[in-house]
Amino acid sequence: MKKIQRALISLTDKSGIEHFASELARLGIDILSTGGTAQKIRAAGIAVTDVSEFTGFPEMLDGRVKTLHPKVHGGILNQRHNAEHQRQCAEHGLENIDLVAVNLYAFEKTVAHPDCSLADAIENIDIGGPTLLRASAKNFHDVTVIVDPVDYPQVLHEIEETGNTTLKTRFRLATKVFALTSRYDTAISAWLERVDIEKNAYFSGE
Repeated sequence: MKKIQRALISLTDKSGIEHFASELARLGIDILSTGGTAQKIRAAGIAVTDVSEFTGFPEMLDGRVKTLHPKVHGGILNQRHNAEHQRQCAEHGLENIDLVAVNLYAFEKTVAHPDCSLADAIENIDIGGPTLLRASAKNFHDVTVIVDPVDYPQVLHEIEETGNTTLKTRFRLATKVFALTSRYDTAISAWLERVDIEKNAYFSGE
């Protein structure tokens, strides 16, 4: 197993991020990030590359499109032992992303507010986050995925020891991802099922 060389970090819950990112940097791992997460990492004096710089494509549509790009998902999903995958990566200039730390827009917290509108709820449905998490979890053989800051210490300890995490840890973290995304989608569908769309103006002016 190769050492972790590149991490992508994009967080709603930024607790512990400065220490986690500084330790990754100390261990020689390049960090990619987006928006407010990148600003927080950079403000702590830690080198970080914006995902838009990595992909060569700007964040757009009010941040709706940031990480949905072949250079990101190809870097995550390629199987390192698959010669054809590696040939295609070389042909298209795809670089590996070995660690992904992502948590999701706080949909449940948003809709718990009594004044939450349908438009507010819709804007707090995360698209890129679950996609990154599911891609990383699917490729757990090669990628470490973190959805919870409580897992930072173990991941850092294992990288410190061997340059990578164990397969057992990667599998555990991948399983945690699918449990989370399942709960997240259930919360969204349960809330939307209670909405009477004919009585809710989604776009202003309707």
